[in-house]
Amino acid sequence: MELNDANLQTLTEFLQKTLDPDPSVRRPAEKFLESVEGNQNYPILLLTLLEKSQDNVIRVCAAVTFKNYIKRNWRIVEDEPNKISEPDRTAIKANIVNLMLSSPEQIQKQLSDAISIIGREDFPQKWPDLLREMVNRFQSGDFHIINGVLRTAHSLFKRYRHEFKSNELWIEIKLVLDTFAKPLTELFKATIELCQTHSTDVNALKVLFSSLTLISKLFYSLNFQDLPEFFEDNMDTWMANFHSLLNLDNKLLQTDDEEEAGLLELLKSQICDNAALYAQKYDEEFQPYLPQFVTAIWNLLVTTGQEVKYDLLVSNAIQFLASVCERPHYKHLFEDQNTLTSICEKVIVPNMEFRSADEEAFEDNSEEYIRRDLEGSDIDTRRRAACDLVRGLCKFFEGPVTGIFSGYVNSMLGEYAKNPGVNWKHKDAAIYLVTSLASKAQTQKHGITQANELVNLTEFFVNHILTDLKSPNVNEFPVLKADAIKYVMIFRSQLPKEQLLQAVPLLVAHLQTESTVQHTYAAHALERLFTMRGPNNSTLISPTEIAPFTEQLLNNLFKALALPGSSENEYIMKAIMRSFSLLQEAIVPYIPTLIGQLTHKLLLVSKNPSKPHFNHYLFESLCLSIRITCKANSATVGSFEEALFPVFTEILQNDVQEFVPYVFQPVLWERTGNIPPLVRLLQAYLQKGGSTIATSAADKIPGLLGVFQKLIASKANDHQGFYLLNSIIEHMPPESITQYRKQIFILLFQRLQSSKTTKFIKSFLVFINLYCVKYGAIALQEIFDNIQPKMFGMVLEKIVIPDVQKISGQVEKKICAVGITKILTECPAMMDTEYTKLWSPLLQALIGLFELPEDDSIPDDEHFIDIEDTPGYQTAFSQLAFAGKKEHDPIGDAVSNPKILLAQSLHKLSTACPGRVPSMLSTSLNAEALQFLQGYLQAASVQLV
Repeated sequence: MELNDANLQTLTEFLQKTLDPDPSVRRPAEKFLESVEGNQNYPILLLTLLEKSQDNVIRVCAAVTFKNYIKRNWRIVEDEPNKISEPDRTAIKANIVNLMLSSPEQIQKQLSDAISIIGREDFPQKWPDLLREMVNRFQSGDFHIINGVLRTAHSLFKRYRHEFKSNELWIEIKLVLDTFAKPLTELFKATIELCQTHSTDVNALKVLFSSLTLISKLFYSLNFQDLPEFFEDNMDTWMANFHSLLNLDNKLLQTDDEEEAGLLELLKSQICDNAALYAQKYDEEFQPYLPQFVTAIWNLLVTTGQEVKYDLLVSNAIQFLASVCERPHYKHLFEDQNTLTSICEKVIVPNMEFRSADEEAFEDNSEEYIRRDLEGSDIDTRRRAACDLVRGLCKFFEGPVTGIFSGYVNSMLGEYAKNPGVNWKHKDAAIYLVTSLASKAQTQKHGITQANELVNLTEFFVNHILTDLKSPNVNEFPVLKADAIKYVMIFRSQLPKEQLLQAVPLLVAHLQTESTVQHTYAAHALERLFTMRGPNNSTLISPTEIAPFTEQLLNNLFKALALPGSSENEYIMKAIMRSFSLLQEAIVPYIPTLIGQLTHKLLLVSKNPSKPHFNHYLFESLCLSIRITCKANSATVGSFEEALFPVFTEILQNDVQEFVPYVFQPVLWERTGNIPPLVRLLQAYLQKGGSTIATSAADKIPGLLGVFQKLIASKANDHQGFYLLNSIIEHMPPESITQYRKQIFILLFQRLQSSKTTKFIKSFLVFINLYCVKYGAIALQEIFDNIQPKMFGMVLEKIVIPDVQKISGQVEKKICAVGITKILTECPAMMDTEYTKLWSPLLQALIGLFELPEDDSIPDDEHFIDIEDTPGYQTAFSQLAFAGKKEHDPIGDAVSNPKILLAQSLHKLSTACPGRVPSMLSTSLNAEALQFLQGYLQAASVQLV
């Protein structure tokens, strides 16, 4: 694509169309942009547009498109073509920093993100001057530019907070510190001075406080992995200024907005985080500063209001106290009973209250409420922080803290009992307090796994939880009902089974409640109960125990999907899946009705898929319906095909990207997520109709082999190529692929030479042994030696003998054992040519495969590629647990015990050439292997002659 006005005009028109709400206009435009993005100069055209276009909407659209293009294409994936040309890469890196710093904020943010994506891949090796270029801009004095640099640096460095320690990481951080730490510290001091100079200029203060917040975030990232020497030497500067900023209260920066945190709150929140980091990780160096920070943060907590805008600040401040109180170093600060009472009374209890903002979220923003409360994304909520502080205090002061809170819990429950209609929030806080006190250790899978022995959970359940669950009006006090359901869910491993069974029908009834939070919690609680394991690894709750409520359970779950706000509720769909899985054949009578509802739901969501988890559980539920019903009655396969195939066809025809990987055009193979299901589909065709393909569709065989060739070239997908190749060898008539065999082996050798990974070698070993089982040992030896003389011996010596120990999996081991046995006993060249010297080492390797543990070592220089590691957004393949493929054994009953087969085959060989086998064994097999072999011969009741 040339850099000219015509192309800029065309690009403008198509970008305009991508904003059109009408899919018939929008989709073709998106497809066009996708089709041209591989052309050289495409990204440069986008950057030119976002710099020079007169239309602001187009500039922003070009910026977003550019960022997404970088996200999808910048990473260079091994074995795949480079999607951005080198001249374009160089031009982008040469211009993007300048462009970002001179753009308006909306565009600056997009370009800053793009720089951090490029930086993640190229910095520091391929972009060594990035930092220097950024640091030089600190001298500009223009805070629009400085904040652009700080924002970009933050998005580049924040990954240091969660990277694993490694040499590469240390080298990078050292380089960053050497270039960045001193200028950042100077900028920090200068900005604080400017804040004093401009303390009455509200506009200047807003910009300066944005800078201070970004500087504080950078401080956190650069100090996260270890305490850098520079920051240790300058701790006085940083801590003194952080402390004075915590105490600062400039009226000009206070906001009237009760919801949105202001600049002052954001800065103080980050400083609390920084102080907590030092208190936790560098407590010795931080000790001199700690008391003043504890005092400042305590004052913050007791003087800050209940408004939502202070939530992040308060939760970070409480988290600071939580991190301090559980360190043995600081235990003395909290030992006094009055201090503990004061913390409980002034910090913990007030921040556990259910506020009107929480009530609003519960009623009007249920999805966000559930995400925070159930999924643990409540990391920034006051309640969560208060709960963590309770746990921290209980580490050293469990007795006193439990005593103090027991009093609060009783008085709150007393208040509730006086007037439930008015005082229900007191009971909510009491339940939350009990939960905080009782929870010591928790996992997603089992709920609370370790509880405070001073809290009687069963008694509390009977007296205060069961009453709410049993209340005849399920829609009354929805918050308390949701609390009660959550209590059952999180303490499920602590409560006796009879109480859980008592809860099940009550939870089923709550699936019909009006409150989205309430019926979602009921579905989630049932799903968690149904996964619990009993003594002998069967489910704790059996299908028989659920039998009385099966119909109501299924009815209510499906009806719940029709409730407002829950048409794509992933918790309900997951509960449907889990109920099917638990009930098994008990669901068969209901399937004719349910399958219609599931396919109808599938059709609806395929129009606009937006909830990936919901979609996944929907497919799992469909798989279970098919698996359970067809197992009970194989004649029902036809009716499932009738119900599902029209929907699947529509999904494929409309190219619903999110769903194609589930249901199974060369484009299909370009999407990584499609590869596993497509390979599996081709394997199914080969298994069912290999001979039909050979006779009626022989022209398709080169296409099949083309797919194999594409997959085998990729380190990420080579195993899928072998799955396909093994199916071709196993199911296609031998004569149909004779002409292609040599080329197949040549491709495999080319890949072995260019990139030999452990995964490839394991797959290669299984393949050559399957080939040997199918076509015979002589055919295997001949095909190798036809490619290159003596190659058969090289493969045995360099690959089979040293690496067969790496084979894992019962079927794979069996294929290799039978194949090697055939090479040893049915290949004349092994007995009377120069290959004979390999006979004993090969037998020794086979006995090792039988008797030695698997060799799972991987060479140091081999970094495994994650099979799902796809750059940018692609619909990844999601394996459906309930669509599992039975492990297929191509040898089947023909060989039940490979060790017996080896003994029988050696006996047969020794009768054909008497005396040879025993003498080869006695001269070159080690004693241990000989002993094992004697055992096989005895078990087979044969001997060698």
